[in-house]
Amino acid sequence: MTDNTTTAQTLTKQDLLQVVAIAKAAGDAIMTVYGQDDFSVSHKADDSPVTAADLAAHHVIVAALAQQFVGIPIMSEEAADIAWDVRRQWHTYWLIDPLDGTKEFIKRNGEFTVNIALIHQGVAVAGVVYAPVLDTYYYGAKHLGAWRQQAGQESPLLGAKTPREIPIIVGSRSHLSPDMAQYLQQFGEHDILSIGSSLKFCMLAEGSADLYPRLGPTSEWDTAAAQAVLESAGGTVVCYDSGEPLTYNQKSDILNPYFIATAPGWVKQQPSIDAY
Repeated sequence: MTDNTTTAQTLTKQDLLQVVAIAKAAGDAIMTVYGQDDFSVSHKADDSPVTAADLAAHHVIVAALAQQFVGIPIMSEEAADIAWDVRRQWHTYWLIDPLDGTKEFIKRNGEFTVNIALIHQGVAVAGVVYAPVLDTYYYGAKHLGAWRQQAGQESPLLGAKTPREIPIIVGSRSHLSPDMAQYLQQFGEHDILSIGSSLKFCMLAEGSADLYPRLGPTSEWDTAAAQAVLESAGGTVVCYDSGEPLTYNQKSDILNPYFIATAPGWVKQQPSIDAY
């Protein structure tokens, strides 16, 4: 598969599993660093942390994607200085976060992931999320479906089998914005499940949580792969203010608006944050 104008339409399950294998190789590179007694942590201009594991995974993914999917542009968190005039011309491209949850990696709590997404005309059409410590893969494509793989066993992602009367809301261990805290206070009876990285979306897809409101900053590479998995499983990810689907590469900056992600089959009227 080498024609980047037809990649999104012609992506097969075998292609998707190739991307799973690439994520596994990146995870192996991450775990080599993770297993060290000590590793250095530096900071980017925005004060976000970066480790040797981020960079090692980046190089593994970029090299493999370039070899196996020739001609498709790649944008990575670790190589994001691509001019808007260039990437605005991209109809199809790979968007990757080599190590999502670097703070979780540094804390050694295991809640970090490798994220690889295929974007076509602004839509996250396919994605792979791999949690190396958990040895769990989540992957899907909108025209194929979505799956979880654990211990070599693959099962479809379909959300919860039966709706819960009291919703389980998933959030972040590392981020809790004032808007989010206010939103949770006003939500009503609910349970909170805190977990790091893009695993929040995956918990919706597998049915262990219902709602993920993100009322704080994220970048496009933080969400794309897991959004593709969740939507391929039948869930939704919409912008908080407009209710429109969360899209990609539609503007010069790479920051996402606030958004609400919901599990497959879970529907509930959400209170507006503007009311508080």
